[in-house]
Amino acid sequence: MVSRFTIPALAALAVLTASPAVHAADMPMPAPVVPLEVGGWYLRGDIGFSNQNVGSLFNENYNGFDSVQNIYKSFDAAPFFGLGVGYTVNNWLRFDVTGEYRANANFHGYDIGTAGGVIFPDMYNGSKSEWTFLANGYVDLGTWLNLTPFIGAGIGTSRNTISNFTDTSNCVGGCGNPGANYYSNANSHWSFAWALYAGLGYQLTRNATIELAYRYLDLGKASTGTMVSFDGLTSTPFEFNHLTSQDLKLGLRFNLDSFYETPHPYYPPPPLHSKG
Repeated sequence: MVSRFTIPALAALAVLTASPAVHAADMPMPAPVVPLEVGGWYLRGDIGFSNQNVGSLFNENYNGFDSVQNIYKSFDAAPFFGLGVGYTVNNWLRFDVTGEYRANANFHGYDIGTAGGVIFPDMYNGSKSEWTFLANGYVDLGTWLNLTPFIGAGIGTSRNTISNFTDTSNCVGGCGNPGANYYSNANSHWSFAWALYAGLGYQLTRNATIELAYRYLDLGKASTGTMVSFDGLTSTPFEFNHLTSQDLKLGLRFNLDSFYETPHPYYPPPPLHSKG
């Protein structure tokens, strides 16, 4: 037989167990703040140093030699400075356009031509500078502890200028002409340019990111002006073919748009934007 105390006890137990669930249902639950994958404009500035190279140096007068042997052709390192504007499509893809001035890199070259048993050594000196304009795209590979590795590529154009170029020529082996000294005025040449990037970004604040990047840059080609000797003779220009540069650069990106929704007033703001 059911005790007279059983039914009241069961009723009281039901009320006690149901009360927490009722109160929990009445309490508002915080909605998580999720970063939005939305676009945002940004400005950027870059500084760096170049390590440049030329594939080959050519002059039409080389055709008159039996052979031409290049001993060396090299550029000194030089700084560059750039500005740009870009757009972040989402948290892994962004684009920008950049313009930069690449300061004078001193050039030193030496080759030896032979013709009919006579040896003609030539020493070259000059400098090269550029205005380079690129449209770039980047893929961000994820973010860990505010660090974001990225890769990228760009295409554009470069205005390559050769200035203060001199050719000091001598001959060895009984030639009647002891040699000649030629110089050229500054000459500029527009050329197709392209670039590859690999780097690492560190997000300093919600809107500021610092970058350290390596860039392989193909600048196309350049040319001197007409070569003129100190006694008034003229000669054909020198061509710089396949100019390249391996650059190390430091940049700062400043985002002009926020990547987050406005935080809930009763909950703390979200952490820095993360792609991980």
